[in-house]
Amino acid sequence: MSVKTNLEAVAQKMYGKAIKDLDDSQLYFAILNMTKDMMENKGTIKGKKKVYYISAEFLIGKLLSNNLINLGIYDELDAALKEEGKELSRIEEVEPEPSLGNGGLGRLAACFLDSIASLGLPGDGIGLNYHFGLFKQVFKDRQQTAEKNDWIEDQSWLTKTDISFPVYFGKKKVMSRLYDIDVIGYDQGMNKLHLFDIETVDESIVKEGIDFDKNDIDKNLTLFLYPDDSDEAGQQLRIYQQYFMVCNGAQLILKEMKDNGYDLHKMYEHAVIQINDTHPTMVIPELIRILTEEEGFEMEEAIDVVSKTCAYTNHTILAEALEKWPVKYLQKVVPQLMPIIWELDKRAAIKYDDPKVQIIDKDLRVHMAHIDIHYGFSVNGVAAIHTEILKDTELNHFYKIYPEKFNNKTNGITFRRWLMSCNKELAACITKTIGDGWKKDADELEKLLEYKDDAALLSEIKAIKNDKKAALAAYIKENEGQEINPNSIYDIQIKRLHEYKRQQMNALYIIHKYLEIKEGKKPSTPITFIFGAKAAPAYIIAQDIIHLLLCLQEIINNDPDVKDYMKVVMVENYNVSYAEKLIPACDISEQISLASKEASGTGNMKFMLNGAVTLGTSDGANVEINELVGDDNIYIFGEKSEQVIKHYEKADYVSKDFYEKSDVIKEAVDFITSKEVLEVGNEERLTRLQKELINKDWFMTLLDLEDYIETKDKMFEDFKDEDKWKKMMLVNIAKAGFFSSDRTIAEYNRDIWKLN
Repeated sequence: MSVKTNLEAVAQKMYGKAIKDLDDSQLYFAILNMTKDMMENKGTIKGKKKVYYISAEFLIGKLLSNNLINLGIYDELDAALKEEGKELSRIEEVEPEPSLGNGGLGRLAACFLDSIASLGLPGDGIGLNYHFGLFKQVFKDRQQTAEKNDWIEDQSWLTKTDISFPVYFGKKKVMSRLYDIDVIGYDQGMNKLHLFDIETVDESIVKEGIDFDKNDIDKNLTLFLYPDDSDEAGQQLRIYQQYFMVCNGAQLILKEMKDNGYDLHKMYEHAVIQINDTHPTMVIPELIRILTEEEGFEMEEAIDVVSKTCAYTNHTILAEALEKWPVKYLQKVVPQLMPIIWELDKRAAIKYDDPKVQIIDKDLRVHMAHIDIHYGFSVNGVAAIHTEILKDTELNHFYKIYPEKFNNKTNGITFRRWLMSCNKELAACITKTIGDGWKKDADELEKLLEYKDDAALLSEIKAIKNDKKAALAAYIKENEGQEINPNSIYDIQIKRLHEYKRQQMNALYIIHKYLEIKEGKKPSTPITFIFGAKAAPAYIIAQDIIHLLLCLQEIINNDPDVKDYMKVVMVENYNVSYAEKLIPACDISEQISLASKEASGTGNMKFMLNGAVTLGTSDGANVEINELVGDDNIYIFGEKSEQVIKHYEKADYVSKDFYEKSDVIKEAVDFITSKEVLEVGNEERLTRLQKELINKDWFMTLLDLEDYIETKDKMFEDFKDEDKWKKMMLVNIAKAGFFSSDRTIAEYNRDIWKLN
């Protein structure tokens, strides 16, 4: 049966109408139901060993386009709808974006699920079904405000199951409910994303913005991802959430083991649990608790079996991001786990007397990563330089004990979403040039290098980029009310707002450029600076940086002397759907974190795949991008990781010295509280940010600022050489194959999971 015939039957059944008589919303739901049925027919991927990827976040994005591509029916459906006067791209806009993640961690988890299924490996995700997710970002008075992000609909990719488990918080019992989202592989069968919820959750308790009673666990448990933890109740709610996730996950895994008739004493032969960051760490003591209390295991064997089953991915070297929970909080929320955690701590302490490797420290805080490292069989970093830093400095005391556990798995992205779906024109151009083998083996993109002097292909790639820039300009006009020049250079920084990612350095460059233009030094090519980022509600300085960017947007875009030469746009409520429009249009990819602080980054990979050129530090996966494309096809600036680490060790970086010694730096920093900015801005926020840069600047913005200005100016100058720039675009696309998440997952499977 053709796709069109199939859809006609579904349309008649659901609405009693022909395709041509349905509106976009009705068509979306008809296609949704048809697609779900077709996915079911593909069947579940089976195997004797399965990976359970457990993560607090799965930033899956809209699913319709991705699922149609993976089923191999996107083009056929697109053509069939056009025959009826309908546009699939417009129908896709009806779909709400699932609010199940925050940033790179959750987007990576989503890419990994896609690749696990696309490689035909048995593997499910385990997480929570957040009703409002992170939050919906709304700008008011040039400041971020947060509102609930209501995304769950009656008809969606979510399927309610009849699976439910009891979860105990001490003597308090709640019952969970499992919801599943099907994950279809590219030309493959299906796995699942398992999302646990609680049926007593009450969305109405969320009042002003995203405020709610943090103590009413029955009603709030699955409302929000990362609830504000600036107080005791918020921190305890995070522990409630994490335990709810892992307790359900552990019960589901053991249920599947039993359903398959597997021997729990050999669990590690049939299951591997990949712990994505420290949020799911309690799965280790929880499994040990269940095996000893309910399955008759001796403690020694339970620890041994669980340690052979669990593996840990470290995503950060930031000490504040490695979770440490006070014993008293865990004792209150999950008292049944504390005897296990004390036992694990005691066993580690008997073997190793170094206080740096203890699970419970002298301040009675439980170090979650230490549980993962002692009682898991693998510890991996997510980029070559990140893993080396873990081994050499941040986790060196553990590396000396367990060198065999440490390994690197450089992150990747799924090319199905980040090229085939979001940039169909470029994907078609590549296929026309080198065939479609790259869709299953991304290394084949290297064949494009044979065409780096092919003027026709280079011009076609540039024309596609120009079309994407025009489309983005129209979208921003419609959604942000900002008019930007599609012929300008699009300089884009989209990522979570955090000081180490240094959006504040980009802001200081913009100030520098603005002041140059005011003095008459005008760029020959106009520049548009685009930002997208959310700041955690409790992260005050991050919100101050957003405020500065929005003030600069107001000043620059309304200045008649400047607005024809540069514009600033901060898009509201940045998410996966927005990224799918921004990334194909980008010329310059801003990857400017302080060297040694970004574990990997994946936006850098998405941008290069779509023909953007990277401006970055020698940090995270930028290092590997540089190695692949060569120094001539990337712009690197700033101090290297080794130098930065030494600055921290010696405590010899003094931002005030840089501020006082450089007229360029001083002028830019002083402008933050200038008359122009204070006229449109909040004095308290702007003064606080300025003082932070002058007196603290923990992530060394001023250290790299002058080099950043010089390198970025060179980049804008080079952009004028169209032939040179087009070749750089092609080289970046051709060398992006290494960053396929299919490669990453194949390495996880080869070295850690060993599923087949």
